[in-house]
Amino acid sequence: MGHALALAIDLGGTKVEAALVDDRGVLLAGSRHRRPTGADATSAGLEAAVHEVVDAARAAVPAGVPLRGIGIGAAGPIDVDGALVSPLNVPAWRDFPLGASVAGRSPDLPVTLRIDGLCITLAEHWVGAGRGVDNLLGMVVSTGVGGGLVLGGRAVPSPTGNAGHVGHIEVGGFDDPCPCGGSGCLEAVASGPRTVAWARARGFTGETGEDLAMAHAAGDRVALEAVHRAGTAIGRAVASAANLLDLDVVAIGGGFSRVAPALFEHARAALAERAGFPFVTRVRIVPSGLSDEGPLIGAAALVHRPELLI
Repeated sequence: MGHALALAIDLGGTKVEAALVDDRGVLLAGSRHRRPTGADATSAGLEAAVHEVVDAARAAVPAGVPLRGIGIGAAGPIDVDGALVSPLNVPAWRDFPLGASVAGRSPDLPVTLRIDGLCITLAEHWVGAGRGVDNLLGMVVSTGVGGGLVLGGRAVPSPTGNAGHVGHIEVGGFDDPCPCGGSGCLEAVASGPRTVAWARARGFTGETGEDLAMAHAAGDRVALEAVHRAGTAIGRAVASAANLLDLDVVAIGGGFSRVAPALFEHARAALAERAGFPFVTRVRIVPSGLSDEGPLIGAAALVHRPELLI
């Protein structure tokens, strides 16, 4: 008999994925499935996409291997008590009962839902760049900017489930409008789409984060400026969070975090400006140790590592 499995679901602004993850944090080969989400999706279409990936992943459970439960990481904001989701970049769902929808499909399994930023942080703490560290901010820099917190070796207390949403810390020196109602939010400045949009307004002709990455590698001036701007905003947000929380490590994943190594260099440089406070500048800003599997591993941690949750 193999290791016990969790069915992990990751719901984001561009896709929903599901996979089977064992109790060592390893994805089961052939069990990972995805469908698109996005701003144009309907509620019924989104729910169908979730059910499709769940059914496909569950069909991959080997005979005789126990399936312990279902963990869901969802873009926020969420309502943890009702397992409701209102992803900012998925307008068709506002207070959608995702937990109940998934549970109705698999009534034999317990379902646990948390914000995706917390899930990525739990994954880093469990098997990634935050192993052995008790005070950790995990960040996802992608379509949006999410985050989560492990403090004192456990998920931070969070009455609604939204603690750690570092993407909506307002960053000094920026005033980009944010759909949340803020101005200069980290997500509005440093997410992939907003960084590309900033570059396009200054003559960049590419359309995606991948285009920006290639232009940056080729030394394109606007691309260099765009990555510098995003990295600086990330570093300032990390400095603010470190002042508030006295962190050891900030682990950053997500597709846009890989736009260029310079993104991390600029973030570290912005953090280092807080030279008067060694407890802030001691924070290590590191890439995720989990490639693009982190959100799914984190969703599985909700099932396999319940002791990390409050």
